[in-house]
Amino acid sequence: MIHDSVIGCVGSTPMVRLSRCFPEPDVEVLAKLEMLNPGGSMKDRPARFIIEQGLADGTLRPGMRLVESTSGNLGIALAMAAGLHGLSFTAVVDPKTSPTNLRLLELFGADVEMVTERDAAGGYLHSRVQRASELVASLPNATQINQYANDLNWRSYHETAGEEILDAVEGPIDYLVAAVSTTGSIQGIARRLRKDHPNLKVIAVDAVGSVIFGTPSAPRQIPGFGASRVPEIYDPEEIDDVLHVADAESAAGCRRLLATEKVFAGGSSGAVIAGIEHLVSRLEGPARIVTVLPDRGERYLDLVYDDEWVANLPDPWQEPEVVSP
Repeated sequence: MIHDSVIGCVGSTPMVRLSRCFPEPDVEVLAKLEMLNPGGSMKDRPARFIIEQGLADGTLRPGMRLVESTSGNLGIALAMAAGLHGLSFTAVVDPKTSPTNLRLLELFGADVEMVTERDAAGGYLHSRVQRASELVASLPNATQINQYANDLNWRSYHETAGEEILDAVEGPIDYLVAAVSTTGSIQGIARRLRKDHPNLKVIAVDAVGSVIFGTPSAPRQIPGFGASRVPEIYDPEEIDDVLHVADAESAAGCRRLLATEKVFAGGSSGAVIAGIEHLVSRLEGPARIVTVLPDRGERYLDLVYDDEWVANLPDPWQEPEVVSP
């Protein structure tokens, strides 16, 4: 197939069996490699879906400016999709955004607005969202994507990744295990899979210090994983259990995935590997687990793959907290 642009290549990412990382004979772990999207992450899906839906229904028009708070991946995806559809894009970022992501945003044509003032939660998310709203109010023909409250976010995964998983996997699926931030991907995929597999158990992997599921706020170092606000699109009915994983354990998961499978993935993928480890240790029978690996490892060379960075993290080696949503 020949596509008219790189945005047409979003989706249809492969799935791989992680039998070296999880060699247990009665457990099959199947991972969707979302880092192989053209923009390098699963965020290519909502970026394409939101923009194309908006252009189709008239809420977006060529020449308009999109504005969004982002830690990197969605911003890169929006810059790519916006530029190909005749739109401008402003990314509102913070000091934790990696130099690599800042450079990629610029290379893809985004205007970058940096907030430096921490919010009441001790992070930058609320400050970023507030600044994005201020920019939309002050700029002509501007609109805010608002991924935390935009139903097109979860719908993009429901209609693409969820469908692709069902096409690829024959037979039952017992668990969906996925990292969370906006909750769009886990909910969209879960809603589609449950139409065919109503007994599916959905396990969210969240960062220690994230408040999505009612736990206390604390500092987090891995961008794009966890959140200091509860997303408006989050529905507690969709999630069966939650595993909270510390930054250092996420880093260890990244390195285990790379060592065993040679899959070079980002920080939230390492958290998923750590979460699946703990899930597998509690299983009482055979199981098939489906997961999603959200982005590439190159963007984390100065974080989870840096020995000094990892050495300065708190000790993670304790059972992650499990809460019921």
